[in-house]
Formats: sequence, structure tokens, C-alpha cells
Amino acid sequence: QVQLVESGGGLVQAGGSLRLSCAASGRTFSAYAMGWFRQAPGKEREFVAASTWSGGSTYYADSVKGRFTFSRDNAKNTVYLQMNSLEPEDTAVYYCAAGAAKGEGIHPLFWGQGTQVTVSS
Repeated sequence: QVQLVESGGGLVQAGGSLRLSCAASGRTFSAYAMGWFRQAPGKEREFVAASTWSGGSTYYADSVKGRFTFSRDNAKNTVYLQMNSLEPEDTAVYYCAAGAAKGEGIHPLFWGQGTQVTVSS
């Protein structure tokens, strides 16, 4: 079992930046692929970014490539999502996930509670 707690969300103007953090507790954190998803009002949850357990491979949704950066620190059991050049379309609840690597992404097994990101125009 892995417990995930996100933080770092908030309100930011378009063009601004935020850094989300996801602290994990439980067993064998470093054995899991980790990822970020988001869900905007009225829309389905969508993939944002993911990394293999080693951090050697990182994948991004086309909509965030070049703007978002995923990183993980296995020693701290924490993953991060640095979000730059934010757009109103990035407004959503962002969820951290732990799971199995699946192609260029992740099959989530555990979810955090989510953190709200709101980008004003």
C-alpha cells in the first residue's frame, strides 16, 4: 500500500508557474512508476506526466510538453511537477498516482486526494 499526499496547488495568473509536490509513504515507493493526472470540471481525468521507478524515462502529454517538468527524489519519497507558462486550460484538480509502468505512461494503482490548480486569464 502506498499513501500519496499532494501539495503546492493554488491560484496563478496565466504565464505564471507552480510546483506541485507529492509525498509518498508506505512500502517500496521506489518500486513504482509515478505519475500526474488532472481533471477539469466536466471532463474526464487525463494523463499529464509519468516516470519509471528509476526516473530514467519520463513521458508527457502533448499539451504540457515543453512547459511541465516531472522529477522524483526516491530518497525523499517525493515527486514533483514543475509547471511553467501556465494557461487557463491547465485549470484542474491535479492528482498524483503510483502504479505500474505502461507504455509511455502509467497504470495507476494508488491515488492522492488531489490539489486544485486555477489559472486566471
